[in-house]
Amino acid sequence: MNSVVGVFRSRADAERAAETIHSAGIPADRINFLSPKDTIEKVESVPTTDAEQPGMGKAFGAAVGGTIGIAGGFLLGPVLATVLLPGIGAIAAVGATAAAILGTLGAVGGGAAGGAADAALSDGIPGDELFVYEDALRQGRSVLIAAAKDDTEAATIREILTSGGAETVDKARHMWWVGVRDAEKQHYDATGGNFEKDEAFYQRGFEAALHINHRGKTYDESRDQLGWLYPDAVDQPGFRNGFDRGQAYLKARVQCEL
Repeated sequence: MNSVVGVFRSRADAERAAETIHSAGIPADRINFLSPKDTIEKVESVPTTDAEQPGMGKAFGAAVGGTIGIAGGFLLGPVLATVLLPGIGAIAAVGATAAAILGTLGAVGGGAAGGAADAALSDGIPGDELFVYEDALRQGRSVLIAAAKDDTEAATIREILTSGGAETVDKARHMWWVGVRDAEKQHYDATGGNFEKDEAFYQRGFEAALHINHRGKTYDESRDQLGWLYPDAVDQPGFRNGFDRGQAYLKARVQCEL
């Protein structure tokens, strides 16, 4: 399966796109949805334990909320998980892939991704995209993920997402970088670096720090794996500086929004 992802400013637009995708022949169980919890109805009935916050289900892979009905009466599916993500807030997941992603993000926030990360990545979700989803959710956006069985289905889904007003992951990534670029340029230039010259390496290092496999790790701790993934960049000063700043960015996001 090939996962096609769209980021929507409006939950209603995401729901309409989900219905259109379903009408195009994609089964409901291949349509996944991530959205800030307070934008999804019927999640307040999620059962909890004494140790949980109200509405915060901790189990993944089992339905913990009501089925979400959207435009035209199409049932998107059951809420499989709701989790309070550090630095973001309460997020709800509809669909197995969405629940795996939410489990990964929650586990990483807690310091141990484990099997949740493996589940998300096995569903065709690149680990270096997850921070884009996080940023979208932090801004109150919704993320729609549809699994295509072949290139033809993928093209159909992509066209529906675009027509429905979705941003691609690449576009969302670009806009995220635009949002942090000025501060990073100021920092790097102040340390004697040349941001205009080194930006490509710096951004790759920054994003590498946000990958689920490197979060909370120092450059030295990740150096061997980074060498495999970024052989042409890992020893560049801009890359290392960007990596360190990416780790600081993650820490600051969590601390300032807790």
